[in-house]
Amino acid sequence: MSTATNKGRGSLMGGAPGGAPSAAHALLPSDEPVQLVDQHGHPTDDERYPLPDGERLLGAYGRLVTGRRINDQANALVRQGRLAVYPSSHGQEACQVAAAVVLGGEDWLFPTYRDTVAVITRGVDPLEVLTLLRGDWHAGYDPYEHRVATQATPLATQLLHAVGVAHAAKLRGEPTVVLAMCGDGATSEGDFHEALNFAAVFHVPVVFFIQNNEFAISVPLKNQTVAPSLAHKAIGYGMPGERVDGNDLAALLAVLGAAVDRARDGGGPSLVEAHTYRMQAHTNADDATRYRSADDVERWVPRDPIARMRTYLRTLDLLTDEGERALADDADAIAAAIRKGLNTEVDVNPAELFEYVYTEKTSQLREQAALLREELARDADAAAAGTDGSIEGGRR
Repeated sequence: MSTATNKGRGSLMGGAPGGAPSAAHALLPSDEPVQLVDQHGHPTDDERYPLPDGERLLGAYGRLVTGRRINDQANALVRQGRLAVYPSSHGQEACQVAAAVVLGGEDWLFPTYRDTVAVITRGVDPLEVLTLLRGDWHAGYDPYEHRVATQATPLATQLLHAVGVAHAAKLRGEPTVVLAMCGDGATSEGDFHEALNFAAVFHVPVVFFIQNNEFAISVPLKNQTVAPSLAHKAIGYGMPGERVDGNDLAALLAVLGAAVDRARDGGGPSLVEAHTYRMQAHTNADDATRYRSADDVERWVPRDPIARMRTYLRTLDLLTDEGERALADDADAIAAAIRKGLNTEVDVNPAELFEYVYTEKTSQLREQAALLREELARDADAAAAGTDGSIEGGRR
């Protein structure tokens, strides 16, 4: 969707009330995360960020419902052995949806491994997105079709790539904005520092979006930084930072929309920290009970982004029982298509591991591909001879 709808939604450059802010003060985030709809579904006031209109929120709410259904379905498919791994964003769907819908068609999204819902919301086919997590391919979609980079498992590496794309767009005079997503754990990586410093020095149109869900796998935020907030890190690079309630869809649309508009208008990079919570384990391979209690998780249940926005839209008479059923049916249809697609067996060709890594294969890749071909040929010969090629197989 075009960011034209974000115009006038506030500025990251707020400053001190009643007078002109100092240059440094203008870069500081809010003392408290921006919130436009509280956890009870009641609107709140913020003079810098007007509340998005109801119709826009209703459309984004539908994406929340779909996102939750995708998370639930993917977790079920992991248990059935149809997905190798799934990093759930259950409870973080508002961040996922907002990150995608504030961008225009000419913009780029750089997601992390946990941002499946954001990628799907951007328009990528769900089955193509889940191909990576099934383990069938490096990634299942063409990044250029929807301007979505492939999901990255290494922490923070995608931030450098995002800055590079933004820098290239600036050099070409293109109106492109890049939104780069990361988690709180990524802020402890050197790539995070390099990306922000380069973006600020070269004044490129990129928005860094941190989903602070309080844990880098098992490491709590307090063991990663003593900064007042992650958004405060922005001032060290000379860019504005902002904090936002990551479970408030309305606030996310307003704050991220303002950051995207600022970047497109030549204002340079900015950093937005969303305060949210990872309601489920890091992945299906993680036992979250070893580092946090059920009571800790339970405290976040009333802050659920879907329940909050549902209540608010009901008070505006924009969401009815019939509308809810229609949204649920649409989400179920997508889940059914995912189930059907992932229940189809795939004929995997191991030689494809070496395709599309580089435009031209490196000598190392050619060598590795040759070794694999030789190994596969030996296995085929052994199978034809009725043996598995091992010592034990030879004895049989």
